[in-house]
Amino acid sequence: MIGCTTPSHVYPSLGVIAELVRRGHRVSYAIGDRLAALVEPTGARPVTHPSTLPAQDGDWPDNPAAELATRMLLNEGIATLPPLARHFDDDRPDLLIHDVAAQAGPVLAARWDVPAVLLSPTWVPWDGFEQDNAEALSALRTSVPGKEYQARFSAWLRDNGLDRDPWEWLGADRPTVSLIPPVLQPHLNRVRPGVRFVGPCLDPARLAERTWTAPPDAGRVLLVSLGTVYNDRPDIYRAAAEAFAGTDWHVVMALGRRVDTAALGPLPANVEAHRSVPQLAVLAAASAFVTHAGMGSCVEALWFGVPTVAIPLAAEQFGNAAILAALGVGQQLAADRVDPQLLRTAVASVAADAEIAGRLTGLASVLRAHGGIEAAADAVESFLP
Repeated sequence: MIGCTTPSHVYPSLGVIAELVRRGHRVSYAIGDRLAALVEPTGARPVTHPSTLPAQDGDWPDNPAAELATRMLLNEGIATLPPLARHFDDDRPDLLIHDVAAQAGPVLAARWDVPAVLLSPTWVPWDGFEQDNAEALSALRTSVPGKEYQARFSAWLRDNGLDRDPWEWLGADRPTVSLIPPVLQPHLNRVRPGVRFVGPCLDPARLAERTWTAPPDAGRVLLVSLGTVYNDRPDIYRAAAEAFAGTDWHVVMALGRRVDTAALGPLPANVEAHRSVPQLAVLAAASAFVTHAGMGSCVEALWFGVPTVAIPLAAEQFGNAAILAALGVGQQLAADRVDPQLLRTAVASVAADAEIAGRLTGLASVLRAHGGIEAAADAVESFLP
């Protein structure tokens, strides 16, 4: 497995990797050294390397789509391929699994002439993607950074024996196992052939985690989390603390590493704030979820049947928030408009709506019927020679 060194891309794969190990496969998981501890409990062997990607809660760009496309992921691919090649050239795998952001994955598979499968923790490609995004793609490709990116990517592919156009290489159809359920795909009716939907594969170890429980006298539980990257929003956390002070809600806030708890001021007795929380344990008890609408958080909210108030902050979060609203399982708020009254009203509305509750019950059943970890492991095994 060639992973991407950011937690939101690692967590979705862990249950599948653990199942492959349980079935007797010898599995290695290539990952940046700082996240090796996430992989070790699966039984796979971490093969670590320095990562050029920002650390969790690190210095991610304000414009992630352009930066990721033109610099960050290519830098990571170029940097990680040599140590991985040295490690595996004399011990070639029978099958290579890779994350969507691990650009070294398909290149290494071609180098070794072994089959490869994409284990996707996000949206999968659809027919017409380029036409749908023609203006943005054209602007990117004709820009100075875009041309520099193409030249650098072309040289890297040639150095690895691949005479391919980078844009065509990135958009090529690849066998794909999708860990994101069909209901969260933006253009399901146009998804390319070769994608196998196995549904969420929540790691059993995380599901069993019970390092957080609600206080005995707690009322309804509200989780407030803005993810691990674009979470430097003390204003939103302050609004949440003020909104539910003195109410029957017990508020659990996951702040990340950049928000100073002291900057929030004195917190009400019914509000607790932490750098991080065991999200699945809190969601299992939650009646509502204020979320940035990251892909993992959306999946987990649907899995536990928790209504959402989505406050998207970057990248695909806006699309995810729109999908949740279209599914009728929550509301979407603009980050620059959030205030205590608006937040309190939105949370109260989604938590009390019987129709939302009914839709969530149905969706949770659908998600759990996709097959999950066993179906994903079956799909991966089907690509073995």
